[in-house]
Amino acid sequence: ASDVYKRQGLDLTNPDAERWFQERLRELMREYGVDGFKFDGGDPSFYRAEDRAYRPALPQEHARQYALFAGKFHFNELRAGWNLGGRALVMRLNDKCHSWDQDGLNMLIPNSLAQGLLGYAYHCPDMIGGGEFQSFLDQSDALDRNLIVRYAQASALCPMMQFSAAPWRVLDTARMEMVRQAAELHRQMGARILALAEHAAKTGEPIMRHMAYEFPNEGYERVSDQFMLGRDILAAPVLKRDAESREVCLPPGRWKSADGQILDGGRTVLVNAPLDKLPYFERMG
Repeated sequence: ASDVYKRQGLDLTNPDAERWFQERLRELMREYGVDGFKFDGGDPSFYRAEDRAYRPALPQEHARQYALFAGKFHFNELRAGWNLGGRALVMRLNDKCHSWDQDGLNMLIPNSLAQGLLGYAYHCPDMIGGGEFQSFLDQSDALDRNLIVRYAQASALCPMMQFSAAPWRVLDTARMEMVRQAAELHRQMGARILALAEHAAKTGEPIMRHMAYEFPNEGYERVSDQFMLGRDILAAPVLKRDAESREVCLPPGRWKSADGQILDGGRTVLVNAPLDKLPYFERMG
């Protein structure tokens, strides 16, 4: 039976195929101490409506079965799902390009916010620098090192962050330190993010939140280049090439910037943001 599964692909509508696959993965966990798996693939586009299956299913349902299978493991990561909002599944954004404005960094926050609003709270942005493999390879001799820094900063206050190419292999010392600082900020926020994840498990509320979700009726529906981590941290990463400042919509109230400055909200402010700075603010009171 295992030879058939390997040759034709796994049909997870078949209980025997699911059982076989789970046994193989559990063996890896026992033998090598693996905690969990990144279940890459599973996209509906990988299936066809005419595919023969144990239980007839459309491509979307095959993708759903793949994700439900991943949910049997405490540590999981997926990049595709259908009708699975509220499940204990880590959903990574689909691959982004190594680009500022061509389905790259420019789409990281809008797609992330949409994912949270759709009920996928345990969100992981795409890999830092871009996870679209061919895009990364095509530019391997001329990677934009500033883009990698800004990718890391944009991910630092998301629920998770992960790297593609090891940053120490592609960055100079100065930029490597900027990326290290972004990773350190994420580590420092770990307890807060974990508490938000536990809250999401009980309520379904997103961890990474749209401005209009947290501040309704304030006109933030079209703000898609900044976000809230929970209700108290506002992140406003720099997403444009060569930019060293950006406008930030500060909601009503008082806000403390990363450098300790206290600002009154209810307005748009211009903040300095050289390459080594990620603008973010904490709500006071």
